[in-house]
Amino acid sequence: MRAYVVVEITIHNPEVYEQYKALAPAAIAAYGGKYLLRGAKMTTLEGMWDPSRFVILEFPTADAARAWWNSPEYAEAKALRQSCADTEMLLVEGPPLDSIAPRPV
Repeated sequence: MRAYVVVEITIHNPEVYEQYKALAPAAIAAYGGKYLLRGAKMTTLEGMWDPSRFVILEFPTADAARAWWNSPEYAEAKALRQSCADTEMLLVEGPPLDSIAPRPV
């Protein structure tokens, strides 16, 4: 089953966060991960949720996502992000997004 890492980020030091953005992709890819969404324009449709940055990653499995998050390849990038931003991060397991059939209305 695929795994998705859903991340809300509030950046406090954009210069350091740019360093994080340069390091993170290689570590993500090393564990079979890829970006599905990052830095896109957002519009709140309901409620008060208004993240300043939102990212969704896809991994082949939850174990791969956990291995990435705990990996030596990601350690430097993670430390940078944690030093310059507040992060809310969820690991969500589910089917590949392209395999979900639309339901009749």
